[in-house]
Amino acid sequence: MEKSSKVAVVPCRIGWSDIGSWDALGDLTEPDACGNRIEGAQVTLHEVSNCYIRGSERMIGAVGIDNLIVIDTPDALLVATRERAQDVKHLYARLKAGGHDAYKLHRSVNRPWGSYTVLETGPNFKIKRIEVKPGACLSLQMHYHRSEHWIVVSGMARVVNGEKELFVNTNESTYIPAGHKHRLENPGLLPLVMIEVQSGAYLDEDDIVRFDDIYGRVN
Repeated sequence: MEKSSKVAVVPCRIGWSDIGSWDALGDLTEPDACGNRIEGAQVTLHEVSNCYIRGSERMIGAVGIDNLIVIDTPDALLVATRERAQDVKHLYARLKAGGHDAYKLHRSVNRPWGSYTVLETGPNFKIKRIEVKPGACLSLQMHYHRSEHWIVVSGMARVVNGEKELFVNTNESTYIPAGHKHRLENPGLLPLVMIEVQSGAYLDEDDIVRFDDIYGRVN
């Protein structure tokens, strides 16, 4: 814009916020009679005032608090006083310095082919919900340290599993041993939804070797 020769500046009073904190985001929501701003969650309150409470899945209950921010996401829970909302950056710095995955990874991740959500993790296992867009496919890939079970919940999958190519329909599954080249594709017109159960001693996302990829992500 600043390099354009066709720019006009008009003075006006419309209010401005760069929405640079959770407190500023909360100001976009209408307060109730007690000054509480509630967004996207089932919330039960008792003697609560001037709080911004935001959630997505779980019921949130609060008793006897004032002037707090409570942000509940699938990744983490944040509780802070409203005047210290900008200081969340210090938590990020501590997580990063400590090498905690929370500073860089989310439970739900978008990819060019669709998305995945980590439902549960534990010793030697991880469970994901994977959704593939119609006509999209993942890379032809291999994992050194993990095996995978794929269970189709809805839609139909075209699967490359080692030397075999097969179709896996709703309520069907296939098993992919560690070291097998494999690929997942949605040949249908509706989203493909499947549950992936990973098992192995190492389950991080960097255990992947890509051999072919329509999105240019070959190692």
